[in-house]
Order: sequence, then structure tokens, then C-alpha cells
Amino acid sequence: MAWTAGQLADDQAVLIVDETGDEKSSTDCVGASAQYSGALGGIGLCQVAVHLTYASTHGQGLINRALHLPADWAADEERRLLTHVPDETGFATKPQLAAAMLKRARTLGIQARWFVGDEVYGGRELRHAARALGFDYALAVRADHRVNTAAGRFTATELAARVPRRIWMRMRTGHGLKGDRHYDWAMLGICPDDTPDDQPPGHANLLVRRHRYTGELSFYRCHTAAPVALAALVDAVCCRWKIEEDFQAGKSACGLDEGQSTCWNSWMRWSLISMLAAAVLAVTRARTRHTGKPAGPLAPASRRELLRLLRATVLPRPRRDLGHLLHWSAWRRRHQHQAAQAHRHWNNITAAATT
Repeated sequence: MAWTAGQLADDQAVLIVDETGDEKSSTDCVGASAQYSGALGGIGLCQVAVHLTYASTHGQGLINRALHLPADWAADEERRLLTHVPDETGFATKPQLAAAMLKRARTLGIQARWFVGDEVYGGRELRHAARALGFDYALAVRADHRVNTAAGRFTATELAARVPRRIWMRMRTGHGLKGDRHYDWAMLGICPDDTPDDQPPGHANLLVRRHRYTGELSFYRCHTAAPVALAALVDAVCCRWKIEEDFQAGKSACGLDEGQSTCWNSWMRWSLISMLAAAVLAVTRARTRHTGKPAGPLAPASRRELLRLLRATVLPRPRRDLGHLLHWSAWRRRHQHQAAQAHRHWNNITAAATT
């Protein structure tokens, strides 16, 4: 965690929080339950983990994770015992897991200014925790989120309807396959409701994004210790999508979603190894951006391109001799047999317990 952030260090960096789910076939896996996952496109039997990404001008990479245990699963003592969940680990909401990771980042001295996330993480408790730790934030909120202003209390939608036409500003927010993406933005001053006792109120704003063609609105609650321009808030909001890129790269190149882990320790180990591999690729990519003198203009090396280069130049080639192949074939089939016996034994025990 500290190594990755140290290699990409920037005092204006952004910490991004989001969760991702991995589909499972049994509730015997630690934390597996019927729950919503954006990766699955709805509710399904899956493990959900909250992750934290560090993003700066030098690069980006996952730096922490926490497995989410649903309330009913965390209260099931039998399943906790079978999967070796530590006694001190209980139910925590996703925002509470995010707050713990933010505190851990501060404890390790990680340099970052901003904290961003989607609507799941826009609640007052997490916003208060972020401010107490010294972070400015830009967090998505729902359309019915209520804010206090000098003119009264309104929902985000009601407040957006009062925005004069001249206030909207069109700004570039990224580049896609069809060219630059532009949205209309408005920044509205609001009263903060999450000020720690030992801090001044600071500067709170509701940021409204409007689609140029459909008129669809999105809302972001923001706070900074010092006044900032609209462009700075927009840049922070747009950084949130970088964690989606890290999820995609971690799963496709580093096996983040391929761990067949049933117990707590095995999940922690597999996720750590996958994140370490992703960190090596992220730091290598950052270091290769400004090194060497290419013959002509080149696109930045992708994680997959770096992985191909590492496999060709650093990682040893897999053995292909007959003796080695037969040895590992026997090893796999022996462990498959042992696993099948263990599953049959467990099914017999559970069947006897229910009769």
C-alpha cells in the first residue's frame, strides 16, 4: 500500500473508493451472499470487496481492500468458524470499511488531497471522517439528497432547478472513442453539515453535472478547506472512473477475481498477491512514460503490453518436458480427488444435521 503510493506520490493525489463483486457458487465461501454487484449487473451470489485506488499525475494503482461481510453472514457463528473469520472482524457497512482504509492511509503517511466515490459513499458519517482526516472530498449523492443553503433546505434536484442559465459552464471531462466528452456543470454553495469540532466550516458546494443532449443530471457533494475553482472539482470528480480501469486491469491481467478462496486467510492472501502484481505493472507503467527516446510518437504502454514484455524478458518460461507435465497432471488430479472427498464428507454432515 505505502510502496505503491510512494512510487506515485503527489500531494494533490486522489484516493478513490469503490466496490466490486466476484460471482460464487456457494455461500460456504467467506462473505458470499445474495447481494448487489455492479460487476454482475444486479443481485447475485457473490463476494463483494471495497477497494481503494491511489491516482496522481504519475499513475494509478489499487492500494487497499476490505472484504464486505453482509449483516446476516457476519452474525452466523457457524460459518464464521468454518471460514476462520477473526473474532474482531464483524459487520461493517461499505462506508465504514472505506473510512477505515482512509485512516490507514493517513497512518502510513500517504500523500493525497482528495477523496472521491460514488453514491454509496456520500453519507454524512463518511464525509465527517474524511474531513477529520484532512481530506477534501467530491462524493456523488442521490437526486433526493437534501442540502442546507442560505435560502433554505432543498433536495439536490430542487436546487438544480433554481440554477440560472448563465451559471452553467460547459467543460471537457475526458476523451472517448468518438472524441472529447463535454458536460454542462454548475457549482452551488451550500452549508456544510459534517464539520468536525476542531475545524472551521471550510467551503461546501453542490456540483451538478448535466448531459448536453439528454439533460440527465448527476450530483456531487464537495468540500474543500480553501476555495477552489470549478475546474478543480470537475477534475476530482472525473478521477473516480480510474478505479474502474484498475478493476478491469486487475481482473484481466492479475487474476483479482480468480481466487477460489473459501476461507478468510486464503481470500486475504490471494487478493494481496493480485494487488501486488497490479502494483508492479502500475509503477512500471509510470516509470516508462518518461524514459527512453522512442523513434516516433507512441501510445503509453498498457498493462497488458507490460505484462507481455515481462513474460518475454524477465519471467521464466514454463517447462514443457513430458516428465514435468505428467508430474503436475498427477498433482492436480490427486488434489481434485481430495477436494471431491471433502465436499462429499461435508455434504453428509450437513444432511445429517438437517434431518
